[in-house]
Amino acid sequence: MKPEIILIGAGGHALSCIDVVETQGLYRIAGLVGLPAEKLNEELGYSIIGTDGELAYLSTKFQHALVVVGQIKTAEPRKTIYRHLVNLGFTLPTIISPTAYVSRRAKIGQGTIVMHGAKVSAGARIGSNCIINTNALIEHETIVEDHCHISTGAILNGRVFVGPGTFVGSGCLVKEGVRIGESCLLGIGVIVRSDVSDKVRILDNRC
Repeated sequence: MKPEIILIGAGGHALSCIDVVETQGLYRIAGLVGLPAEKLNEELGYSIIGTDGELAYLSTKFQHALVVVGQIKTAEPRKTIYRHLVNLGFTLPTIISPTAYVSRRAKIGQGTIVMHGAKVSAGARIGSNCIINTNALIEHETIVEDHCHISTGAILNGRVFVGPGTFVGSGCLVKEGVRIGESCLLGIGVIVRSDVSDKVRILDNRC
């Protein structure tokens, strides 16, 4: 029998994650953890079986968990939940869609999800608790630190560095060798040709 997993979050991103977990086929989703007002609701046929305040109890019932809260403005909610799950003793597996390509020479951290159609090339390193979203491309030797979201269709060329907690928006294009700092936010379609300092927000193509 497949091991059970609980998904922490019940919003829109959770729906996409449910589909990837189901398609990967290594875990059986036991239910979702959401807000108190969401308890006993369902998402795609899965019950919301508890709230964040009940995670200590749920850790006695389930071994595996995955953070499926989305990330745009800040990584802090995902970071907080991830650390709480680790402290409670949950195992956070790496989830990779069978339609994604991940080189056997790449490394992916725990609790990271690589979604449909994404590509992670040789020598790339992805940290823990990251989202590599649909059709994103992570090229050779690129490093994506913990708690990052590389959004749909973003392209990180070779030897790019992305600091922890950074959001790279849909359709962003990052030149080879560029370093992006910690907790940055790059908006939709931004083209990054030069290094970006920590905590910088770039919402249009002036970079």
